[in-house]
Amino acid sequence: MDITRIFPDDATAEEWFVKHRWPAGACCPDCGSLNVQERPTRKPQPYRCRDCPKDFSVKTGTLMHNSKLGLQTWAIALYLLSTGLKETSSMKIHRDLGVTRKTAWFLAHRIRETWRARGARFSGPVAMDEVCIGGKERNKRESKKLKAGRGSVGKTAVVGVEDRNSNRTAATPVESVTKVTVGGILGETPDPDAPVYADEGSLYGSLAHHESVKHSAGEYVRGKAHVNGMESF
Repeated sequence: MDITRIFPDDATAEEWFVKHRWPAGACCPDCGSLNVQERPTRKPQPYRCRDCPKDFSVKTGTLMHNSKLGLQTWAIALYLLSTGLKETSSMKIHRDLGVTRKTAWFLAHRIRETWRARGARFSGPVAMDEVCIGGKERNKRESKKLKAGRGSVGKTAVVGVEDRNSNRTAATPVESVTKVTVGGILGETPDPDAPVYADEGSLYGSLAHHESVKHSAGEYVRGKAHVNGMESF
């Protein structure tokens, strides 16, 4: 209810986006000029750069670029996806916003794309773990079974890293979990000198600044060494 009061229509939502994107006034996304004309007719676009000259709107150059959806829809979709206690499905967006399932899928994927880990590395200490996700072979239809063994066969491997200082988490699917894969992810995500906590898997034994807990011996916490947060994720 609160979010619909904040954004009752597209005009109000546009004011909010303009204020947060351009606090000092509209700026050309192409050349950076502040010499911008706001068109009374708002056609073909609300703004025109007098220096380029290029036409643009508050959507130009953002995840909303070339979208025909109203800004009220974008604002509420951003709210729903970023505040849900659990994953918000595109089907829920479809029902809540009254848009088609294809549109809801498009919205969700564009918004999630902006959440990819970028910029500063994890300062550490970091916890690292891997998991295989997917259905059990015995539960699949006969035509879908790979018949290539048990365990992780037919599942997708995912490696995750948790930064305990910032509570940021990064996870990525990989073709296979190897020392090369794990080393590559650690080389890109945390600072090189960050302490690394993991389980006793042989994947992590050669890592610098590494401490492990031995799950096979019933050890789950030893001092600061544990992967409980990563396993919960």
